Amino acid sequence: QVQLVESGGGLVQAGGSLRLSCAASGRFFSTYFMGWFRQAPGKEREFVAAIRWSTGFTYYADSAKGRFAISRDNAKNTVYLQMNSLKPEDTAVYYCAAGRVAAMTEAPYDYWGQGTQVTVSS
Repeated sequence: QVQLVESGGGLVQAGGSLRLSCAASGRFFSTYFMGWFRQAPGKEREFVAAIRWSTGFTYYADSAKGRFAISRDNAKNTVYLQMNSLKPEDTAVYYCAAGRVAAMTEAPYDYWGQGTQVTVSS
């Protein structure tokens, strides 16, 4: 089992920045891929970004490219999502996920965190 705990969400004005953190514990392997997803009210959960833990190779949704950056700290078993130039449409619950396959869909991810709320005011 892998446990994932997100933190760093909050309320920010449009144009501001937030950094989300996801701490992994348990039977976590360096071969895993770590992903960030988000779900806005009334919408389906959507892919934001992912990183291959072993190499640091990153993947981004088009909506995140140029504004968001995913990174990881091997020593802390923590993955981050730096979000800049935030827009009201970025408002959502952000989830961290871990899986053995790189994917931009939910199904391949085996473990999920509880989510952290990000609210961007206009």
